[in-house]
Amino acid sequence: MTCVLLAFGALAMAGGTLPAEAAPEGVPAMAKAATTFLATLDPAKRAKARLPFNSEERLNWNFVPQERRGVPIKQMSSEERRAALTFLKSGLSARGFTKVDTIAHLEEVLFAASGSAIRDPGLYYFTVFGEPSERGTWGWRYEGHHVSLNWTVVDGRLVGSTPQFLGANPADVREGPLKGTRALAAEEDLGRALVKSFDAGQSAQAVLSKDAPDEILTANSRKAAIQEDKGISYGKLTPEQQGLLLSLIQEYAAAQPLAVAQSRLARVKADLANIKFAWMGGLEKGQGHYYRIQGSTFLIEYDNTQNNANHIHCVWREFKGDWGEDLLAEHYRTAPHHADARRADQHAAKTHPSALAR
Repeated sequence: MTCVLLAFGALAMAGGTLPAEAAPEGVPAMAKAATTFLATLDPAKRAKARLPFNSEERLNWNFVPQERRGVPIKQMSSEERRAALTFLKSGLSARGFTKVDTIAHLEEVLFAASGSAIRDPGLYYFTVFGEPSERGTWGWRYEGHHVSLNWTVVDGRLVGSTPQFLGANPADVREGPLKGTRALAAEEDLGRALVKSFDAGQSAQAVLSKDAPDEILTANSRKAAIQEDKGISYGKLTPEQQGLLLSLIQEYAAAQPLAVAQSRLARVKADLANIKFAWMGGLEKGQGHYYRIQGSTFLIEYDNTQNNANHIHCVWREFKGDWGEDLLAEHYRTAPHHADARRADQHAAKTHPSALAR
């Protein structure tokens, strides 16, 4: 039985188009799951779970253990949890669900070590922004310690699935009932395999420092900053190394449903000439290390330095597309109803300039 089922408690017993991240086929299922989830909540919880689409909270993401806006799993009834589980699965691949599932269960490992009430697999929150529909504009978030997943739908098309943050502490469980569990094993192993395959000349380009930063450099910033243009370029890799790098990128993309992952990878392959891989820190397991994969439109960051290099943070960011912001801006610029509103404002400004100055 998976740990998300355990975290969901009683669930275990209960059984003009825009370019987009994915074709619209997945949005109807996502919208249906969102609508069902909200309808299942009692009125007080529904009021907590729903926020306006233009709420500042939509861009307020984090990955530390803290109270969040929305409804946490632990406050849900068994029926509400069933609907929440279906909703969560609508935004993830089976692989992605397993990662999120395992990460939540690591809270039990941390609770056993610390006894702290904040280490709770029930403290993962669902938040819906706007009115879910097959053709509308809305978004949602699933977030808790070491998980922040964000989806944005515009005109019925999924236009954003980032920031996508996953973490693991412990990265490698070394004792207790979950001994040997590694929630983000491939993210660590593929990165290390790639850097250790470099010859001396390649290492001189790729390895920027013997010391690794103690956190991903973009942290939880609302807008991801382009990092230094350093590292080894895709074109300087052997075919085998290129395959390793693409497998590593695919591991991050594959947390999302197939159509979303394929869309991301298509953009990556169109950007191969601009992609660079950079590493900092030691090359051996147990030594603090960091890597990033940066193209002209996206950034993947990975850091494993805390808790004696047994604590992973990793993220996929889009420089212009987090929360679908670039396509959302285009939607507001060109959609007829928004254009009508702008013309009304412009007319008001000409005829009653003082009205808009107040």
